[in-house]
Amino acid sequence: MAHRIKLDNIHIVLVEPQIPENIGFVARAMTNMGLSHLHLVSPKNCDLSRIVKTATGPSIDVIEQMELHQDLREALGPFHYVVGTTARTGSLRPALTNPRDLANDLIAISRENLVAILFGCEDRGLTNQDLKYCHTIATIPTSRFASLNLAHSVLLFAYEIFMASREEEPPQVPRMADKFELEGMYDHLRAVLSKIGFLDPQNPEHWLLNIRRFLSRIPLRARDVRIIRGICRQIDWYTDQVQKGLRPSPRPEDEPGP
Repeated sequence: MAHRIKLDNIHIVLVEPQIPENIGFVARAMTNMGLSHLHLVSPKNCDLSRIVKTATGPSIDVIEQMELHQDLREALGPFHYVVGTTARTGSLRPALTNPRDLANDLIAISRENLVAILFGCEDRGLTNQDLKYCHTIATIPTSRFASLNLAHSVLLFAYEIFMASREEEPPQVPRMADKFELEGMYDHLRAVLSKIGFLDPQNPEHWLLNIRRFLSRIPLRARDVRIIRGICRQIDWYTDQVQKGLRPSPRPEDEPGP
């Protein structure tokens, strides 16, 4: 089984959120991306009637189960790994990672550890005091304006985490041609291409090696080999007709199908 993030061990922590509607939008973003654990630390306004207006649908479950805390240090007590997010960087808050790289790191970390991802209040973000509790600091790369809406920030991190949690289906590989089929095809090509003068009779293997390399770029399936050998048979038949002085016409059985 492929390694992937354990979503149930990822918790979103909002530190001193100010606008109830933003809490609802965060819950929606989390639900979109398979996250269900939300924590509020000292919210400035926790009006549930306003929160549920923007949460809507199944994200109401996130609101009903969210946890409220008065102190950040106490709230982070159960967590093994803490991530701080910031739009402002500097010597005291270096941008050590970004959402995509963080998600890759969390694949291993989240297997046996509870992870908290912290987001600060809307007007100033996390303080330096908040960030001291963090194992790493992450920022979202932007163009000319670094500040993002709280819910948008959560969504971007949640999206990368969700993508890292998906177990990709292994690509379906059809049966490839075996060496008997391939060597039979190359023998057929050598004979036909020599017959029409494409291969240098002094050194046919040199030119055939280039053809081998060309056809090996994409592994050939058994069906591909049959098609190439069908082309060779048609070329062989056509040249025989020309040598006999006949006017060749396509053989119905060799016409390509739909």
